[in-house]
Amino acid sequence: MASVAYGPEAIVLVLAAAGTAGLGFTLPVTLAIVVLLAVLIASYRQVIAAFPNGGGAYAVAKERLGHRTSLVAAASLIVDYVLNVAVSIAAGVAALTSAFPALFGYTVWICLAVLVGITALNLYGIRESARAFMAPTVVFVAGILVVVVAGLLRSEPAAVATGAAVSENARTIGILLLLKAFSSGCAALTGVEAIANAVPSFSSPKVRRAQRAEVALGVLLGVMLIGLATLIEKFSIRPLDGTTVLSQLTEAALGHGIGYYIVQFATVILLALAANTSYGGLPTLTKILADDNCLPHRFAVTSPRQVYRFGVLALGLSAAVLLIASEGNMNALVPLFAIGVFVGFTIAQAGMVRHWLAERVPGWRWRIALNGVGAVLTFVALVVTTSMKFAAGAWLIVLVLPLLVLAMERIRKIYGRIDGCRGIGCVPAEPKATETAIVVPVSEVSELSREALSAAMSLGRDVTALHVCLPGENITVFTKEWEAWHPDVRLLLLEDGDSTVGGPVARYVRDNFAGRRKVVVIAEVEPPAGWNHVLPSHRSDELERVLRKMPDTVVCHLRVQIA
Repeated sequence: MASVAYGPEAIVLVLAAAGTAGLGFTLPVTLAIVVLLAVLIASYRQVIAAFPNGGGAYAVAKERLGHRTSLVAAASLIVDYVLNVAVSIAAGVAALTSAFPALFGYTVWICLAVLVGITALNLYGIRESARAFMAPTVVFVAGILVVVVAGLLRSEPAAVATGAAVSENARTIGILLLLKAFSSGCAALTGVEAIANAVPSFSSPKVRRAQRAEVALGVLLGVMLIGLATLIEKFSIRPLDGTTVLSQLTEAALGHGIGYYIVQFATVILLALAANTSYGGLPTLTKILADDNCLPHRFAVTSPRQVYRFGVLALGLSAAVLLIASEGNMNALVPLFAIGVFVGFTIAQAGMVRHWLAERVPGWRWRIALNGVGAVLTFVALVVTTSMKFAAGAWLIVLVLPLLVLAMERIRKIYGRIDGCRGIGCVPAEPKATETAIVVPVSEVSELSREALSAAMSLGRDVTALHVCLPGENITVFTKEWEAWHPDVRLLLLEDGDSTVGGPVARYVRDNFAGRRKVVVIAEVEPPAGWNHVLPSHRSDELERVLRKMPDTVVCHLRVQIA
């Protein structure tokens, strides 16, 4: 729904280059987009029926087109989720600055503040609620329909927005201009696949309810797009600096009164909610990919609040980069949006053709025809959008998509090698005990050293204490303190060779305990929570980094809590 805030503007921004004559093609271009929308809605109803467990293009591709194609679909979804956050926030802030022009100079900072707020709320564990989404969505849709009806009833605009026209090189009307406008406006189709991704979220009967929701989405979106396009032509709306096209249409239809501000605030809220939906979708997708060994497994780990924090953080950071790079300009981000969407559309439709060929259920021929036509249309739209927007930033998506696929393939291969080393799937040999050498690095005679040696002596009898003699240290003092303490443990002094503790300890362990299991007990004081973790010297981290690379070596951390 929120895409009507930037879809029509993307069309106008292109057609305005040809003046009033160009703007006269706003409605025909929009009608072409609505026809494509109708085909997509019909096609995705088939996806919902065939894959009721959700997953959309990724699920279809994984079952019918192979692993690599499914990764392409997953990469396109990742790009879409990130761009959805950036575009929605930028469009929402644009609606806000249109209502309050004094804020225009702070666009980037407002965008980042909204992004940080949404990210923080999702890290905290705020759950999406259909009922919470319902009120602003109803207000937004009702507001847009009121704008359309009021605008159609007016013979002239109630108010005219002022501002500098967005400058662009004057062009004549031609097929390339119309194709560019079509490709820009296709950004309004983003979100059509969302229902197919989330079929399990519906109440029973899930498939029927999801299909009805898909049709309702298509009808409402189509009506709003056609209505707004009609008003754009009627009132000769052109793109202005600092004012969105939707803001101009609302002002022309309702005036600059309370109705105008209701629509603008509803737009801001709905766009913020649209951005927030990515925080529910992307972390879930990355969790699925992590379970499939295509992303690091930490993406599948939840926080105590049941949040996939790494997915949330990755989404927030990626969206921040886009917002900063585009300076919060939604018109710079929208051209990037449709490419990943159409990649997913095309893969989903092609996969459904393979699905019906394999299943051959009643009516499979007309289903193949429907999904085949959908695949062809979305592929043509993908080629047109990429070629028309390549110089405007589409090259970035063309570069990022294969890089994401290659990265996921590489991660999957590495996990395959790791699983091979772990010996998964085979019956291991009987475990056998081996002689164990226990080593305790000690830096001083203290209670901490006593705790470390006590733990080591509890593990076995062969315990050796190691002290690395660092430059400038008075070794005589240390040895006298050790002799006075006189623990029943052998002490060895190691000469510092590289100004580190880890190097000498690792060399001693490697050279003196061949064929034996080595256990290194490292004791450290656990500082209080928060910034206090920067206070210790972190020599223990240095030791662990070196020792964990050695075979047959177990690093045992003993953390002593501060009373």
